[in-house]
Amino acid sequence: MITAKIAPRQSKPAFYELKAENATGDEIQFDQFNDKTVLIVNTATRCGLAPQFKQLEKLHNKYQSKGLIILGFPCNQFMSQEPESNETMETSCLLKYGVTFQLMSKIKVNGPNAHPVFKYLKNEISELFGSRIKWNFTKFLISNEGIPFRRYGPYTPPNALDKDIKKLILRKKKV
Repeated sequence: MITAKIAPRQSKPAFYELKAENATGDEIQFDQFNDKTVLIVNTATRCGLAPQFKQLEKLHNKYQSKGLIILGFPCNQFMSQEPESNETMETSCLLKYGVTFQLMSKIKVNGPNAHPVFKYLKNEISELFGSRIKWNFTKFLISNEGIPFRRYGPYTPPNALDKDIKKLILRKKKV
């Protein structure tokens, strides 16, 4: 688990300038997440860690009304463990894991064609041995101020993020 260095506040955090397409191809502007706590996860339906979808859904159900947004970004870069198309992935995740949180279009998280969201997050919070995403289900928690707060490895179960999510949501209410 890696924590970002908190930089002096900019007029508009760079996170809110990002955008991505959801699974149906509609563009999602991240400025709509202003004042929300956001959890971004690279996902894969055929990964051995795919049962984490259920824990992510529990977090979604528990904290959505308090301002948590979960964005799942499917990625096929790790042993081709996301063979689903954008069209079939949402249905597959719903039927197998009960996923109702937002799934995005399939992307790359590493290399020259990495999606700008992951380029940004890896630059802001790199791991001890580099910024590369090592495997599916790497997680990034973003504060309600648009500041990357913490990065979690693939084997950190989503329910272990509960304390940090609560902390960020409660911090929001104190302001």
